[in-house]
Amino acid sequence: MVTAITQGIKISVDTTYEEGYSDSANEHFMFAYRIEIQNLADFSIRLMRRKWVIFDSNGTQREVDGEGVVGEQPIINPGESYNYVSGCNLKTEIGSMKGHYQMLRLSDETLFNVDIPEFQLIAPYKLN
Repeated sequence: MVTAITQGIKISVDTTYEEGYSDSANEHFMFAYRIEIQNLADFSIRLMRRKWVIFDSNGTQREVDGEGVVGEQPIINPGESYNYVSGCNLKTEIGSMKGHYQMLRLSDETLFNVDIPEFQLIAPYKLN
């Protein structure tokens, strides 16, 4: 698990390789990631957007940018957390992701970015 804290917002990421959804013969390797967003600050926030940079070990990079996460723009009050699970497919068994969330501080409607720490996507059999 990797974590990062930006302006009192803690992001934790845990990953799993989804062997049952992967097909190495067709260069399709599926990974799931679980994100926990903890509001350690003294103000409420709303997650507005996310931006991902996805690296594949074949040298390709792609970006994903959009509103909210898994169809939601959650409000997270001080001391609360929000969790979700999503996925990423790669063409190889090894890659990584990093990015940021755009948050809205509800008290003064200020937008700010929260870092998503870089995390590895590795099929377990590649570690042997």
